[in-house]
Amino acid sequence: MNIIIVDDHEVVRSGIKFILSTNFNIQKIEEASNGKIFLKKLLSFKPDIVLMDISMPEMNGIEATEKALTKYPDLKIIALSMFDDEYYYQNMIDAGVKGFVLKTASNNELKLAIEEVLNNKTYFSQELLNIFFKKTTSNNGYNKETAYITKRELEILTLLCEGFTNEMIAEKLFISPKTVKTHRTNLLKKTKSNNTVGMFLFAIKHNIIKIK
Repeated sequence: MNIIIVDDHEVVRSGIKFILSTNFNIQKIEEASNGKIFLKKLLSFKPDIVLMDISMPEMNGIEATEKALTKYPDLKIIALSMFDDEYYYQNMIDAGVKGFVLKTASNNELKLAIEEVLNNKTYFSQELLNIFFKKTTSNNGYNKETAYITKRELEILTLLCEGFTNEMIAEKLFISPKTVKTHRTNLLKKTKSNNTVGMFLFAIKHNIIKIK
């Protein structure tokens, strides 16, 4: 597996490099201290996974992600986040990252995130999801891109994104948990998601919910 770590702090890159080397069969690990260097490296290096910092000098992770995915749309990018990066979460999601992991994440969590994204899934740190759930608001987003999702499904999708369980949704909407489960299954198919995180990303990208 080939990986590139994009972060302006050498100590962070070194730490992640050590974790990767001890948990994966790594062919090559490249490093970049900002987005510009990262984009140059992509000309000759094709990574399976990109671990992307958000705040960096010269070119930040948002711009670097947008430019990279415009040229290489199949690139799998995981954002490396700090709690004080909250302002940029929406931008990174819009840019097309496949997941978010805190820089303070355990070795096991970083390993899990990479494995999930390699398998074409999405991954978000539970701590970050908790922040997202607290900061999301319904935007009543209904447009051409979501026209195939029913009004009831939109209600349920919004509640799922706010952290409601199937049982909580059933109680709130006065329907059975089984009915909620059926709607959830349909939503997974319609949004082409593997899990709630995938649906969460879909909801943000299609303006169904907003991060405050």
